[in-house]
Amino acid sequence: MSVLNQAIDWFGEPNRWSWTDPNGIPFRTVQHLEFSLLSLAVAALLTVPLALLLAHYRKAEFLATSAVNIGRAIPSFGLIILFWFLASHWGANTDFWPLLLALVALGMPPLFTNTYAGVVSLDQDVVDAARGTGYTEWQLMTRIELPLALPVILAGARVAFLQLVATVAIGAIVNDGGGLGRYIVDGFALGASGNGEIIGGAIAVIVLALLCEGAFSLITRLATPKGLALQQGSRANAEV
Repeated sequence: MSVLNQAIDWFGEPNRWSWTDPNGIPFRTVQHLEFSLLSLAVAALLTVPLALLLAHYRKAEFLATSAVNIGRAIPSFGLIILFWFLASHWGANTDFWPLLLALVALGMPPLFTNTYAGVVSLDQDVVDAARGTGYTEWQLMTRIELPLALPVILAGARVAFLQLVATVAIGAIVNDGGGLGRYIVDGFALGASGNGEIIGGAIAVIVLALLCEGAFSLITRLATPKGLALQQGSRANAEV
């Protein structure tokens, strides 16, 4: 039987589209997204407020620049194995904490960098005008800088989230849940008879990543202030 036929048969199995069966694609998609979204939320809480504060006062520019290089240099698989080893050594839950900590560490650099860059790149005349009308520094950060920098921040969140979605699949090696990546790991364990499951799992991860990309593009469009969106559209038309 060809690999394609194996994959078709695998997709057609009775439990494959169940929301309650752990072997169902919907069930594991939800599991995959839960881990990815939780990691993104934790990474955002740890980085966005700090980056917003530092960018407002024009501090730690070197840290913002270094975050990009750190994010590119960290091997996701090595990070997962490192945290798994530490968790097993300390007697912690190896099904949850190693993957979560690795995902948070991977998600932080793009979020921090884009938040910092988004605030620093703003037109200072707008900020100074708001300051002149009596805005406090806190109000400047939350009511002026954060909304105007939101498209850039969301761009960083999109990069981080897509990386997290891909890494959750890899994390199935150390996580009994594993989301959609569990299919790939289990397929390899079966040898030649698992080729259909490997292909099916890979297709499921790719489709999920594409859907997440589209969802973030829509969220970015909806979250962009109308005035800023019109200004960006005018610039694009002028460049054309």
